[in-house]
Amino acid sequence: MSTEHWVRFAHYNAWANERLYAAVAALPPDAFHADAGAFFGSLCGTLNHLLAADRIWMRRFTAEGDAPDRLDAILFDDLPRLTEARVAEDHRIIRFAKSLAAAELLVTIRYLRVSSPDVIEQPLGAALAHFFNHQTHHRGQAHALVTRFGGRASGPVLDLLAFEREQAARLGLRLAERPS
Repeated sequence: MSTEHWVRFAHYNAWANERLYAAVAALPPDAFHADAGAFFGSLCGTLNHLLAADRIWMRRFTAEGDAPDRLDAILFDDLPRLTEARVAEDHRIIRFAKSLAAAELLVTIRYLRVSSPDVIEQPLGAALAHFFNHQTHHRGQAHALVTRFGGRASGPVLDLLAFEREQAARLGLRLAERPS
């Protein structure tokens, strides 16, 4: 896959997070901390997990930045500060994706798993596929919590196709004409 593919996913990630966080902010205040039985308990736990995991992966990719030592770390217990950190991390991810050269996608990266002493080796491209898929997976869990607390209409559309159509419209293109 080309580096442009990962730039597109980085922009999609930021777009989807912005929509999701706006939906969370529109919920009753107690919904953010309510344990709803999700894998990370609450919206607070789920969104913090996403930020924590993104920071762990970005540290692996760039050898820079803070990274928690636990996947269930609560980095920010309030939505405004978590939102601010999320936006900053999304910008960091976009900058990283834009900096990639095609040859780097084949380079093998090595890292320790957070939950064990296992050393993992994999091509950067494969790690990026997991990175973006992981975000989508947990955003889906958070989306389910948003609709649980706010009703079906409270859940924003997060489909990649909706993002692609919005971006094409912004550029004045039909989706088929979108530059790759």
